[in-house]
Amino acid sequence: MTGDIGAAADIATGSFVGRAFEPSAGEAHGVRTGHGPDGALCLNCGTRLLGEHCHACGQSAHVHRSLGGIGHEIAHGVFHFEGKIWRTLPLLVLHPGALTRRYVNGERARFVSPLALFLFTVFLMFATIGAVGGEMTKDFIRDQRTGKTSDYAREAARARLALTKVEAQQEVAKREPANLSGEQLATLDRQASALRTTVRALGVAADMQNGAAYGTVVDLGDFKTGWERLDHGIAKANGNPGLMFYKLQTSAYKYSWGLIPLSVPFMALLFVWRRRHHLYDHAIFVTYSLAFMMLLTIVLIIAGVIGVAEGWIVMAAMCVPPVHMFAQLRGAYELRKWSAAWRTVALLTFAFTVLLAFIVLLLLHGLTD
Repeated sequence: MTGDIGAAADIATGSFVGRAFEPSAGEAHGVRTGHGPDGALCLNCGTRLLGEHCHACGQSAHVHRSLGGIGHEIAHGVFHFEGKIWRTLPLLVLHPGALTRRYVNGERARFVSPLALFLFTVFLMFATIGAVGGEMTKDFIRDQRTGKTSDYAREAARARLALTKVEAQQEVAKREPANLSGEQLATLDRQASALRTTVRALGVAADMQNGAAYGTVVDLGDFKTGWERLDHGIAKANGNPGLMFYKLQTSAYKYSWGLIPLSVPFMALLFVWRRRHHLYDHAIFVTYSLAFMMLLTIVLIIAGVIGVAEGWIVMAAMCVPPVHMFAQLRGAYELRKWSAAWRTVALLTFAFTVLLAFIVLLLLHGLTD
């Protein structure tokens, strides 16, 4: 229940944040008079009013002072998005290239701006994760198949037996070092380290299967980087992995906008010899594309929760992004099929690179914060 309330709050917050970035042009539904005497002054800037809104600052001539008015603003911000959302989403899904091109060419009042839509979809995605994440995590870490726990125990016993044999060989090598070469000793050390990791991982899996709330679920190792803050962060993450995951999720939520400036230079590389396309055009393309990917993630999460076959979800996750990128490239930049196709392949590579860089930056931030 608490997660559902938090998710609803996130959706409302996303609407308001998106609205804060959304221009108000193109939203009037007809002038309504009678809100005040002729020649009244704007209560915000003092300019003489000539219509329903102040032509200097844009504030409405009618200023409510009722609880009902506050409720209307909340409902309007969350559910209507001034009608632009219903003109934008179909194009974003079915004709992303046309949407990008039309927005770049000046049709701004008809559609939700890319940044507002991106912010809204980010909030909506994390709200969805917050609403269903608990059940997803439970399903992920719990496997109810009969005998699974005994499988973990059996494999752990085998790994411990193998580790005992390797450690015995190491003891013999220490007593009689002349019998083994340096390479053989190094091999024994590697085998022992791998077996210890296996035993530890199987123990964690068994604890998670049994619902245990103790033990180190994530082990980043006890290695030292020489960077004091990072080493301290690794030690804290090993001691409290739950806190680390929370910090990573919060950072991803807070810094998701960083995907835009990370992606734009790669988009520019695809059109470096086409001078008529500017960085602004690439930023609009990237932001609309990211908004669609957020929506796709939401759909796939919900599909998993309602029981859609895993194969279909994986197929959609693998096929939909490149198809959407191809359609958006071809429509936004008016490319031929072959030109859009090779750029799609390059863009997928760039997208993976950007995502990997973003994750690394999040990890560094979480471990050094």
